[in-house]
Order: sequence, then structure tokens, then C-alpha cells
Amino acid sequence: MDMRELKALEIAARSRVVYDKGQWLVPSQSGNGTYRVRIGKEPSCTCEDFQLSQRPCKHVLAAELVSERDGGKRSKCIDADAVPKRKTYRQNWPAYRTAQMTEKTRFQELLSDLCRGIEEPPRHKKGGRRTYMRDMVFASAYKVFSTFSSRRFHCDLQDAHLRGFLSYAMTPTSVVNFFDSEAMTAVLYQLIERSAFPLRAIETTFAPDSTGFSTSRFIRWYDEKYTREQSGRAWVKVHAMTGTKTNIITTAIVDAPNANDCPLFRPLLEQTVANGFGVQTVCADKGYLSRENLELATKHNAAVFIPFKTNNVAGEPGTVWERLFHFFQFHRSEFLASYHARSNVESTFSMVKAKFRDSVRSKTDTAMKNEVLLKLLCHNIVVVHQAIIELGIAPTFWPDDEPTGGPTVIPFCKNQNTIEKANF
Repeated sequence: MDMRELKALEIAARSRVVYDKGQWLVPSQSGNGTYRVRIGKEPSCTCEDFQLSQRPCKHVLAAELVSERDGGKRSKCIDADAVPKRKTYRQNWPAYRTAQMTEKTRFQELLSDLCRGIEEPPRHKKGGRRTYMRDMVFASAYKVFSTFSSRRFHCDLQDAHLRGFLSYAMTPTSVVNFFDSEAMTAVLYQLIERSAFPLRAIETTFAPDSTGFSTSRFIRWYDEKYTREQSGRAWVKVHAMTGTKTNIITTAIVDAPNANDCPLFRPLLEQTVANGFGVQTVCADKGYLSRENLELATKHNAAVFIPFKTNNVAGEPGTVWERLFHFFQFHRSEFLASYHARSNVESTFSMVKAKFRDSVRSKTDTAMKNEVLLKLLCHNIVVVHQAIIELGIAPTFWPDDEPTGGPTVIPFCKNQNTIEKANF
């Protein structure tokens, strides 16, 4: 028994599956409506899983079980005694343990090295004492990494100054004010791309997608459809291109909350190519499907895997659209084998939100935007730290960095004191 069969048994046992006008109405387990299902020699279902894989989904299996229970044709035999097994992936646990135990210390070193290449904006002649941009970025990123409140972050801020990562001992209140700096936004975009540079030789398959971070701000609007005023929580939407092997974010764009994904495929892909990544494969969901996007990926010599919609047609002969459409229709198993690498972008967003929270504390638009970008920057540094230990890469962020024999990889050891004395 696999997971589809297990969920089908649950739907058939707990949900109301009815027969209506030659079709079975199977409710969604998430509570978002119902699906129309046909069973027999050529089963069909209106759910996304069946439309993509063209194989019996959990709704088809549930309809067959209910049909058999009501006296219909015998359904597929399901071994209910066999425990379903989820697909698992190997993890280098000794390296993972070492990375987790040394992450905070190494994070500060990598962040400081990354901030070293920031070009300081020109200073006004009559201006007083100012804070360097590298100090602003370091303190802001370190606060996001800690996930502490301003008061609790004070001790970490003092420790960073004593270790030489900050030029002076600043207060937590001043760090909060840094988030409102519009000049820091462009710097954060650059640092996110720079932080991915050490993995250029590793990543060849990429996946774009978008996600949202909730805020503490509520908005009100008038709904014309229901002729009443409604309210809801505002959120920040970020679009990102992610490497599917290490979950590194190569470039990101924070846009309007209701911005479409499709037009942002071009800047995400072109910026990734411009950063020196060898893009061989691009996997994306239906939201990125367009003739321009397919031709753009082909122009960069990348194999593109974007599923077509049910109402799409082959189009003009000899075009990129027609070639990829026929591949999707007649080589579905080969398409799915490569397309499902797109799931790693969901894992990337889950990593960011689990480690650095799925909401922002800032109140202004600029601060919220910078806080989201800082989350992505912290994620990239953590990924690079993990790759240093597992893959042995050299953390060179800037062109003038000369690796001296590569990074020192800390071996796994059971003694905590040995890990604390290890030198990167």
C-alpha cells in the first residue's frame, strides 16, 4: 500500500462520496471543494495530481472503493496490513551534526567576510558620525539570524563587537532603525546573489517560485462582488530562483503582494545566468507557462520542464511551444522524472520559514522588505556553511578572495570539547 491508497481508504471511510450524473463527487481532503471523478477503463479526475501524472489519484481510488461498497465492480485490491513507506533521502548525519553545532560561530565569520566587499556610499562633507553600511548589514542580518527581540539581542550584539565584527558597540534600538534604510535594500539584493557564488560549480538545475511572509499590519478593502467591506492581514511576497541540490537562492525579487509569477521568470533566470551559474535545467509550475518563458529558457540552452494546462494546444509547427507540448503529452513519465525537482523550491521556503520564522516584525514597507531579504541572506549563508562541511567547497564570495588550500572540514567527533577547539 502506498500513500495514495492510504489516503483513498481514509476518504472512502470518512467522507461523503456521492454519484451524480455519471460521475462521482469526491470531496477534497483540504476542504477546498469537490472533484468530479469517472471510473472504469479510462478513469479521470479534475484534481491537479491526475491532470499532471495521468495516473489514478486518491480520489479515483476512493470512488472505486465506494462503488464496490455499493455493489459495483470490484476495485483494486489494497493490502491494508502493509504499512506505507514515505520516500526518504540519505542524510550525512555526522556532517549535519557538526554544521549545526558550529553554525552560529561560523555564521558570523562568513557574514563578516561577505560584508567586507560592500562599497560604502559617499559621505557628505558636513555630515556627522555615521554608521558604515557593512556594520548596518552585519547587525541587521545577525539580528534576523538570532530571531531574538531587540532587548534579548543586546548580548549577541556586544559579543560581535568584542570579536571585531562591528566597528563600535551599537544599541539594539539603532539596529531596528537600520531596517528602514532604503539604501540597504540594493545592498541586500547584491549580497544574496554574492552569497550564492561559492556554489556556482555545483548547481545546474534551478526552480523559480514565490512565497509570502505575514505581517502585523491589517488592511481593509471594499469587495464589489459581495458588496461589503472586508479586512485581512497584509503580507510580503518574494520571488526567488533556487538551486535544487543545495537549496541555495541565486536571486530574489520582493514585489507587490498580488504580483503574478509569470513575468518575473525572465529577470530571475537572466540574473542567475549573469551571476555565472551554468543553467542546464529549469523546472517551474504552471504559473510560469508562456511562450516567451519557454523560448527564453531554450535560448540559454536549458531544458525547461513546465507542465501544460488542460486547455493548451500544440500551436504552430516547428516552434518551441509545439516541441515541448508534444514531449509533455507523449513522454509524461520522463517529464515527471525531471519536473519533480521543482519540489525543492518548496523545501527552500520551508527551511527559511522554519529557521527564521514565517512572519516579519517590521511595520513600514521598507523595513518589511529588508527583513524578508535578510531572511534569504541568512539562509544562503547557512547553506554555504553546510556545503563547506559536506562538500568541501571554498567560501569565496568576492573575486579577490584567494583560497588557500580550501576550507578546513571539521571531522565528526563525539567529544564536545573537540568541536569547540576546532579551527576553521
